Formats: sequence, C-alpha cells, structure tokens
Amino acid sequence: MEVSSFNHAENQSISTPEPILIVDDDTSLLKLLSIRLGSEGYDVTTATNVDTAIHLIADHKFSVVLSDLRMPGKDGLYLLDYVSENQPSLPVILITAHGSINEAVVATEKGALGFITKPIDHTKLKDALSNAIAQSTTHIATGWHKEIIFRSSVMQKLIDQAGLIARRDVSTLVTGASGTGKEVLAKAIHKASNRRDKPFIALNCGALPEHLLESELFGHKKGAFSGAVSEHIGLFRAAEGGTLFLDEIGDMPVSLQVKLLRVLQEKALRPVGSTQTIPINVRVISATHKDLKQAMEEGEFREDLYYRICVVNLRLPSLNERQEDVPVLARHLLSLSAARHDVQVTRFSDEAMLKLCQTQWPGNIRQLVNVIEQCVALTQTPVISLSLVNQALIHNSDYFLGLSDAKEAFERNYITRVLKMTDGVVSKAAELSGRNRTDFYKLIKKHNLNVEDYKLCNQPENV
Repeated sequence: MEVSSFNHAENQSISTPEPILIVDDDTSLLKLLSIRLGSEGYDVTTATNVDTAIHLIADHKFSVVLSDLRMPGKDGLYLLDYVSENQPSLPVILITAHGSINEAVVATEKGALGFITKPIDHTKLKDALSNAIAQSTTHIATGWHKEIIFRSSVMQKLIDQAGLIARRDVSTLVTGASGTGKEVLAKAIHKASNRRDKPFIALNCGALPEHLLESELFGHKKGAFSGAVSEHIGLFRAAEGGTLFLDEIGDMPVSLQVKLLRVLQEKALRPVGSTQTIPINVRVISATHKDLKQAMEEGEFREDLYYRICVVNLRLPSLNERQEDVPVLARHLLSLSAARHDVQVTRFSDEAMLKLCQTQWPGNIRQLVNVIEQCVALTQTPVISLSLVNQALIHNSDYFLGLSDAKEAFERNYITRVLKMTDGVVSKAAELSGRNRTDFYKLIKKHNLNVEDYKLCNQPENV
C-alpha cells in the first residue's frame, strides 16, 4: 500500500490549496501528476489501489478524485460506485489508456463527472479539475449546514445529497417524522443555494383553514372577501427570488392543491380577487411526515402535484436511526441552553450521557431539546447528573405527539397487538380487527411490519 501527499502551496496559482486524491497503479504517473498539480497549488494525495483510496476518502475531505479506470483487482468503476453510494457530492474524474465510447458511457451513467484518456493532455486535465471543484459542495456557502449537528454516516450522506441539489434549483420534498428537523434542513439548502441572499419564508400548511391558506400563499386584493381591509402580497411574492418552505404539505386541502399546481407549472399566480397574473421566481421546498404515496392512493393528495414538488426526495432519519449523533447533539444543545439561560453547566456525567444514548426518542430531536432544557433549568451543579436526566425523561415519557403522529402510533401498536394475538395469521388478524385481508395487508406494509416475526414457531400461515 502506497500513499503520498504533495502540497506546493508556495507556487500555487489558486488562492486556497484544493485537496485532490489521485488513484493509479502506475507510480511514475502518480509522481508526475503530483509534481505538476502540486506546483499549481493543489494539495495532492495519491494512492496506488482502490482499497487505500477508500480508506482515504472515508477519513479525509477531498474536493475531487482523479482515478485510473483500469487497475489490478478493484478498478475505477468500483471506486466510482463507492463514492456515489457514500459521498455522492464528491466529483470523480476517470482516466484510462484504453478510452472508448462504451467505457465513457458506462462511467458517465454511473456518475463520473469527467473522462480523460492517456496520454493526459494537461490543459484538459486542469479544465476538468476546475469544473469538478466548481461543482463540489466544498465550494458552496461556508457554514451552510452548521446548524445540523451530526457525526453519523447516514446524516453525512444526506448532507452530501442536500449540497448537491442545493444549487440545482430543483423542487425538493423533505420527509421524516415530526421533530427530525425538516425546516432546519430546508434552511440549510437555501443557504447553500444561489438564492441565499434572497428571503427564506416558511409556512405550515396544516395551521390555517383553506381560505386563509390560499390568501397567505397567493395574496389578495383589498375587498376580495370579508375582512380583506387591505391588499396582501402573499408569501410567494414575499419570497421572490428566494425559497418558500411549505411544511406539512400533506395537510393541504385537495382543492387548494390544484391551485398550487397551476402556480408551480406556470410560474405565475393570480391573487384572490384579482384578474391580474403576476410572474414569480421562487424555489419551493416542501416537507411532510405523511406517506404521500398512501395519501395519493386514498385520494387525499394529487399525483400530478406530488411529481411536481418531489423532483428530489430527501428523507431525514429519526433520532433512533442515528443514535451515534445523540452525544454530539446533547453536548451542543446543552451549550446553547446554558448560554441562553446564563447557567454555569458544562457537561453531562458519564452515566447521564449513557442514559441519553440508550433512550428511545419518539419525539426525535424536539424531545431531546425538551429533556435538556429541563435538565439545565433544574441543575444545581455544573455537571448534569443521571438522576436529573431520569427525572426529565420520566416527565417526557408521554411525549406529546401531534394528532397525525398519535394516530399513526396507535394504528401501528394496534396492528402489532392483533398479529401477536393471532400468531401472525393474517386472515385471523383481519377478521379480528374487522377489516378484509387485502386492507390488513396494506396496513402491515404501511407500517413496515414483517408477518414472519409474529408467527408461532415460524409455521406456514393457513389461509
């Protein structure tokens, strides 16, 4: 295994050394490229095989990877697959002495940003690197996701994806359970986008009745309806040039969904009570904790609107799916709370932190915030004790859920209990619950339950 690093910043022609990784089994070529690119200000790291490259990518931040396509053992396409799966925002350029249209097509379909043949034209290589670095998420607004605290790989992958789509101005749907931080992610995407200097405006679509929601979104003319004593421009126009975040879009009435779809299609709106059509330039990021595909099947959400708002779907994991983030989140939230309340508290005891890490969090980050706020409010020492954490957890044991979440939790618990009572025999479970078998199977699928887990001794179901 051979790894080397070159940084000739004293001769740099670019303002900040860009970290790039070059992977090739030809050590002579590695040395040549390292000297050339290092002299131009790049911070060059090299590896002679894919396994070494993967370790480096996992442990370091690179702006671009330049890899040979054909190498002994794992090749450049294998490395490209790894990067696409684990760090999708990291650009990869492939090089080969056996350039062909077929190889280029395969590489680009797999996500390669560029394809260069040997012998390498250095001018073309510099252009390819410049293009790749310009598209790398390391070059979007500094600190764009600083409010999202994490160290888990699942969150890193999500942040990479968010950074990729931020500057591409595509309609994005953020999904995830309540309390996972959907609005925080939407704000981060806005900060990373070219719209960062324009407004970010958020609206909870489930918080207003239909007629007020329509006026809030599209605006109204004076006298358009009872109580419209003055003109209101609406949030679409208020967010002109920026981002409009539509939270809980799954709660929007179907009749209003039609009007929203028209606005998104035509990029223009007509305020309530007006005959004038006004063009708009707004990026829409939507969010919901609901299963919109299930809602479409039940006629509660329009399919055409779904595909309009969900060009890209970013799913926020629950806190239980990213438990390795609990310690860093807890310490960060403790610091914020202590500063806000001017309390001299510095850390959790080891036992208290272990308890937080072992706890299930049905209310996700929002619940964790509540627990820590209570601990800070009640502590009399600089160190949060286990007893104080236990007290806060007991107080939050019946964490208040929204009506929709509460219904979902009850339904899942009910289906689970019925399956246990009938040893996983779906026909009996459906009969006991007063539903037909087809509907019951849909409920099982909806809640991601495995019937086999409930069958007595895993005997085949008698249906």
